[in-house]
Amino acid sequence: MSVIRIEDIAHVRFRAPDLREMQAFLEQFGLEVALADEARLFMRGRGGAPFLHATERGEAGFAALGLRAAGLADLQTLAAAEGVPIEPLDAPGGGQVVRLTDPDGHSVEVVAGQAFGGPAAFTPRPAWNSADRRDRLRAVKRTGQGPAHVIRLGHAVLGVSDFRASEAWYKDRFGFLTSDEIAVAPDFSIGAFMRCDRGETPTDHHTLFLLQGPAGPGFNHAAFEVRDLDDLMAGHDHLKAGARTPAWGVGRHILGSQVFDYWRDPWGHILEHWTDGDLLTAAEAANTATLQDLLGVQWGPPSPPDFG
Repeated sequence: MSVIRIEDIAHVRFRAPDLREMQAFLEQFGLEVALADEARLFMRGRGGAPFLHATERGEAGFAALGLRAAGLADLQTLAAAEGVPIEPLDAPGGGQVVRLTDPDGHSVEVVAGQAFGGPAAFTPRPAWNSADRRDRLRAVKRTGQGPAHVIRLGHAVLGVSDFRASEAWYKDRFGFLTSDEIAVAPDFSIGAFMRCDRGETPTDHHTLFLLQGPAGPGFNHAAFEVRDLDDLMAGHDHLKAGARTPAWGVGRHILGSQVFDYWRDPWGHILEHWTDGDLLTAAEAANTATLQDLLGVQWGPPSPPDFG
């Protein structure tokens, strides 16, 4: 039994020396300003969460992973088990936070009690026509141009020094379930895609992926769900036109199945647009996958050598 069961990923936090440049990139990426001052930048999506991406002024780097607890009672349980305080969350949406440090020194901020807004309303898309189903009749399709519409933060990937130690740390505290474990030899795995345990409620194939790889401990990437495939492709063209740095994509993963498109922020941190991912309940058993499954694609360019 874990101490608590988290509901979702909440945010990722970074440091950067130029907040205006970070804001410019993130707006091209499809996020909107929630709060900006001389020391901090908070960016939100269209799904109602008060913020998804935070940046503090400082030397460029990854600062923290945010996870969302079901409520303040869970924060109290976690704080008591870890012997740490519950603190006010000084960020858009308010709330409370418990701050922990994982075995590799990654800061983990567990939040609850935030004030959410309503999700953005979109004009319904015209239907897709395919060879076996033709639902758009007597109507043309115009998808529009500009940044993708980021809805929510879906997952993060962290490099770790000892996969089994980190896996135990996160599962023992937050109730993660394994969707796919990456085995490279008998009795030796280097990582796992882990999802939230929400019982019979379907949840993303992975909320956190831990990887013991040659890059060592550190931030690998964070992934933001966009509205749909047309939105992802429009966002791709918009970032390309803005001379931003691509990392990998567009393609469709094997594990998780989502369509992906990865970009680098001005300091090299990788952020992903994704859509059409798998949804699983707690009833689905863990699967063992290969390194080829991890790095391969159903379609699209192969994983670049420097992806980590």
